[in-house]
Amino acid sequence: MKSFRNYIALGLAIISLSLVSANAQSFSGAGSNRVIEDKVRKSILMLPRYEVFDSIRYQVDGDTVTLSGKVRNAINKNDAEGTVRRIPGVARVINNIEVLPVGGFDESIRVRLYNTLARSGALSRYLWTVNPSVRLIVDRGHVSLEGFVANRGDYHTMNILAHGVPGVFSVTNNLVVDSDRVR
Repeated sequence: MKSFRNYIALGLAIISLSLVSANAQSFSGAGSNRVIEDKVRKSILMLPRYEVFDSIRYQVDGDTVTLSGKVRNAINKNDAEGTVRRIPGVARVINNIEVLPVGGFDESIRVRLYNTLARSGALSRYLWTVNPSVRLIVDRGHVSLEGFVANRGDYHTMNILAHGVPGVFSVTNNLVVDSDRVR
C-alpha cells in the first residue's frame, strides 16, 4: 500500500512539474513575444493622455520592451514605461521616448494642421480623439505623419494639405496605406 501511495504522489509531482514547465514555456519564444506585443499595444492605447499629437512605438525582444517615439508631455513618457513594466513577462523596459519641446510655435502648427485635416471632409475620420489611426507629430516646425490610412488618395491628400499649413518647414509622410500593410 505504501508503494501505491508513493506512486500516486510521484505521479502528482510529475503532473505539477509538467504544468509549471508548460507555463514557463508559454512565456518564452516567439509566441510569448506576440502575447507581450498585444499587451503592450493595448496598454499604450489605454494611456489617459495619449492623443493625436503623440506617437509611441515599441519593440519586444524576449522579456525586454523598447519604447520609442515622440510625445507632447513627460507624463505620457512616464506612464507608458510604468504600464508596460507591469505587464507579466516583461523584465526590462528601455524608454527611448522623446518629449517634444514646449512652445507656442509648434502648438500653433498643431492646431492649424489638425484643423486643416479635420475640415477636409473624409480625412477627419483618421483624427478622432479616441485612438486615432493617424498621429500628427510637430517638432520644431517639422511635421511627421504617422499611422495608417485606407487608401493612396488619403495618403497623398494628407501629405499635400500638411505641406500647405503655414509655419511648417517640412513634412515626413510615414503613413502606411492599410491595403499595403502586412496583416
